[in-house]
Amino acid sequence: MTTRLLHLAAVTLLATLALQTPPAEAIDSASLPSSIRLANARALIEAKDWKGAIAELQGVDAPNDPDWNNLMGFSHRKAKKPDYAAAERFYDAALRIEPSHRGALSYSGELYLMQDNLPKAEQRLTTLKLVCNNACLEQDRLAQAIARYKAAGNKYVPEPEEPAQTSARAAQ
Repeated sequence: MTTRLLHLAAVTLLATLALQTPPAEAIDSASLPSSIRLANARALIEAKDWKGAIAELQGVDAPNDPDWNNLMGFSHRKAKKPDYAAAERFYDAALRIEPSHRGALSYSGELYLMQDNLPKAEQRLTTLKLVCNNACLEQDRLAQAIARYKAAGNKYVPEPEEPAQTSARAAQ
């Protein structure tokens, strides 16, 4: 199911719950199923609300899920005050659980560029080439990030602003 469909399902469920809940009662996000909370976190990531996404993901607390770890790493890396150490821990956890997780491989490669660690970023790209059989969005994204890094004299250059929907979908 795509992120857009998950988000639509979450919104529909929340709207249904709101209609069934007496107005005096507030819907407690903590009482929602994990799948809905993950959809909410993805929607917050799409909206670039990193703090909100981290809070929602912490409420889910699924440390054995590679996607959850990847989303946590992504949110920590993109936050207004990035926490690169936390991002790396979450990406590494995702890759311990699922060594071929394309999102975690690509995004951790970008993190390494941000930390001026080109050899580790290139290592992630090599792994992505194997995982993707030389053809996937995550491999292309990291290859372009490495090319921008090298062209800028070994300085990290963020990806040109992209539609939020694309970044949220890629963070999965």
